[in-house]
Amino acid sequence: MMRLLSDKSGFGKVYEAFERSVPKILKILKDSYSNNEKAVELFQQEAVVLSQLRHSGIPAIEPDGYFQYKPRHTGDVLHCIVMEKIDGPNLREWMRQQGNHPIGEKQARQWMRQLAEILHLVHQRNYFHRDIKPENIMLRSNGQVVLVDFGAAREMTYTYLAQLGKTGGITRISSAGYTPPEQEKGQAVPQSDFYALGCTFIYLLTGKQPTDSEMYDSLNNEFHWRPFAPQITPAFADLIDRLIAPKASSRPRDTRALLDSLRELDQTPVNTTTPTLIQSTAFQPIIASTTPGTAAGASVQVSAQVPGYLAIPPHKPGLKRWVWGGTIALLLALGGYGVWQVAGRQDSSVVTQAITIDRSLLGHTSFINTEVIAPDGKTLISGSADNTIRIWDMTSGQTLRTLAGHTSFVNALTLTPDGKTLISGSADRTIKIWDLSTGSLRHTLLGHTGYVNTLDVSPDGQVLASGSADSTIKIWDLPTAKLTHTLTGHTGFVNSVVFSPDGQTLISGSTDRTLKAWNLATAAEEKTLSGHTGFVNAVVITPDGETAISSSADKTIRIWNLSDGQSVRTLLGESFFNPLWLSPDGQTLVSGSSDGVVQIWNIPTGELLQKLTGYGSDIRHFAISPDWKTIASGSGGHDIKIWKFPRSAQ
Repeated sequence: MMRLLSDKSGFGKVYEAFERSVPKILKILKDSYSNNEKAVELFQQEAVVLSQLRHSGIPAIEPDGYFQYKPRHTGDVLHCIVMEKIDGPNLREWMRQQGNHPIGEKQARQWMRQLAEILHLVHQRNYFHRDIKPENIMLRSNGQVVLVDFGAAREMTYTYLAQLGKTGGITRISSAGYTPPEQEKGQAVPQSDFYALGCTFIYLLTGKQPTDSEMYDSLNNEFHWRPFAPQITPAFADLIDRLIAPKASSRPRDTRALLDSLRELDQTPVNTTTPTLIQSTAFQPIIASTTPGTAAGASVQVSAQVPGYLAIPPHKPGLKRWVWGGTIALLLALGGYGVWQVAGRQDSSVVTQAITIDRSLLGHTSFINTEVIAPDGKTLISGSADNTIRIWDMTSGQTLRTLAGHTSFVNALTLTPDGKTLISGSADRTIKIWDLSTGSLRHTLLGHTGYVNTLDVSPDGQVLASGSADSTIKIWDLPTAKLTHTLTGHTGFVNSVVFSPDGQTLISGSTDRTLKAWNLATAAEEKTLSGHTGFVNAVVITPDGETAISSSADKTIRIWNLSDGQSVRTLLGESFFNPLWLSPDGQTLVSGSSDGVVQIWNIPTGELLQKLTGYGSDIRHFAISPDWKTIASGSGGHDIKIWKFPRSAQ
């Protein structure tokens, strides 16, 4: 146990703790409630609910996450819950960091869709939350919102029976400004979550509390919030008004109806009239590069009126991108990277193309964390939170083989250059080496004390690098499966490692917001690349070995000169950038972002050539086939979606 984080969270005190080197949240029921049967029941309920819900938008907890502990020299038993730590801010904190400026409609729609999907899962399991508010919604570094504090969650069956007088009364949970009328009377229903959700978005869209006298008429119980959110469309405002209807029966009937309403809303254009200081929905890339009179690597100052740029300091959201980062694989028939280059040269304007789903592949029973495409371009391999690895025939969509052996989430996959050996890294802190053709396990590598997040194999196929939540990088000799070096220096989780083309240098990216260049011959740190203000999520190196490119939760992609470690160009976006992929000639970069958009960039000029939209949720991982005709990418689901590249864009 490290430190007390809060003693104002419901019935419990919240501590930061470590399980080995992995940060956790430890909640302990307050002493004053230890003998209160109802309080103990509500406290235990949080562990029960979370252990049944596996989603990147819900804090992860093991089935034995609840336990009791009896300290020495006291007769009192402590009731405890240990769960995943979400290091990002909650939305109340995030708004303060942004100066309480209202968010734009595009961001609001994205977050509402994510929360609706989380509630859909919760409600399907016969629970509802009962305490949705900005303080109980946190933000991961990859843009995923996380619903926390399930201590007030209640089984629907219990609630309905209580209303019929067949059980005891229901404990009232109330948060001023967010609790619906029926819940204030102890009669909460699933639609109560929708009211709280609507009030939360009123706050996010106006920067004002729902109880603000300028917006809320307490005598008549009426909201007059729309004049304070001029940046949103009437259609979106109508949906929020439905959510906050005084009568539960006037709100969406269930989460499926809410999701249907959001899908219908997608047919309505987002309002592009953006007030000063509110994030623009009309994204135009802004390139901050070294100019005469500007220090190398310094960013050019940009006006608040430039579309796509938020003219306030970027926030620093918390959790590393890999934790419980569910992905799905999608396949885009791209027609080769040369197509994008030609399109960019012919027309300097950004081409936006919609993506349509062709089909889905089913098989995994939990969210997918990583994927890789074999050198033959015909085989897709995916790793999942169901602890398995699946090998797919990309032509037929059939599962060829399922590899089991890890005892926790599979977080990372990589292949040797010849495509014969598969290597996997897991939250069980092990690395496994597999024969891809037979599926047999060759070796299990032990040594990391934290979750294994990232893997890469040297170009000659002889050396493996692994990055971990223990803040270290380990170098392994693949033929002998022996550890040769442990690289230390990062102060945060290592999210990405990549070898230089000559195999002599390793570049790593971390949640400590830095990149580091390592000399593999001496196992020494050569330089630290600083400039990102958010966690570094992915790193790639150009084929000439002279340039590194990194994506970050600070909504930027930085291009670095490896000889001096300086940032030479910064590409700015409106959402967190996650995965990166570089064309074989190093001229074209593909990025995925938390707003569900795939971007195609020209590296020499920094020009955004093309945007692929319509995915519907954040892009967290992808892999591109060797012929650049197929992308495997994904976000937060159990299925693999197949997408075709629009022929009209070619």
